[in-house]
Amino acid sequence: MATISKFEDLICFSKARELTKNIYKEFRNCNDYGFKNQITRASVSVLSNIAEGFERGTKQEFLNYLYIAKGSAGEVRAQLYVALDAGYLNIEKFKYLNNLASECSRLVQSFAEKVKKGANPGTQYKHLEKDDPMKEILRKNAPDVYKRFYGND
Repeated sequence: MATISKFEDLICFSKARELTKNIYKEFRNCNDYGFKNQITRASVSVLSNIAEGFERGTKQEFLNYLYIAKGSAGEVRAQLYVALDAGYLNIEKFKYLNNLASECSRLVQSFAEKVKKGANPGTQYKHLEKDDPMKEILRKNAPDVYKRFYGND
């Protein structure tokens, strides 16, 4: 399996972004500001937690944030029932948005299971090669020695 280097490449992030875009679009003219704030914040929380967890650098933190994202997808679904019951959505829009939120939840869960099974503990534990402090000193003060050790880089 290929290593993903940025959260934007995650399928669950793309789907969460689609969900958020559609929630904002659907409720942009809603005059119930408390409700509008709640559902838009919950949708943003899905993609934000995927991104934040990815950037945290440890497997355990990533999993924690993925489960928070999954919980936020559930919150969006609950808020959609409120929107349906309050007459803010017709049944077709409700089904569409509810399916998007459910798909986000499934994708996050599936990805979390893959992360759990993976052997990579996270970037915080990755051994990064440090530059040799003598390299720059030799390059400046003894170019002939530098060239013998490091070549022409």
